[in-house]
Amino acid sequence: MITRRFLPTIALILSGCAGAHESYPSLAKRPVESAPMAEAPAAPIPQPADDKLKAQIGQLTSQAQSGGAHFDKAYASADRAVNSAGRASVSSDAWVAAQVAISAAEAARNDSVSALASLDTLFIERSNAVADGSEKGGVADIDAARASVLSMVDSQNDRIDALKNRLPQP
Repeated sequence: MITRRFLPTIALILSGCAGAHESYPSLAKRPVESAPMAEAPAAPIPQPADDKLKAQIGQLTSQAQSGGAHFDKAYASADRAVNSAGRASVSSDAWVAAQVAISAAEAARNDSVSALASLDTLFIERSNAVADGSEKGGVADIDAARASVLSMVDSQNDRIDALKNRLPQP
């Protein structure tokens, strides 16, 4: 009885194997696969920045360093405020004063963050101009300045986060 139930199923399965042979594509190598490969063009040699770009990079780097100096002063004040509010309860006067000092430190780093954003924009614009052929170089100079300022901003972020972690959270 069980065999009678499975007989139609077995017949369907076997009929799938008995289909007509179709012509499948050949696995032989095609002519296009035997064609010689073209050489990749040589990478362009990076060109140094022109004087105008160097001045712009210098101005943005100076702006970032100025922001770093302002941040360091505000950070010292915030660090003292956080130390004095070390075990204070949330919303106490010392805790609020520490939060205000941390906010002042965050605001003091605006020049650094703004300089980083400007360097990012300059990097993208110069990269596009070099790719279009309208400019010759300077991308590496911008990238080096950008990496330096990014390191400074990351350090500032880490220091602010450390201050916030030392205070009790609501």
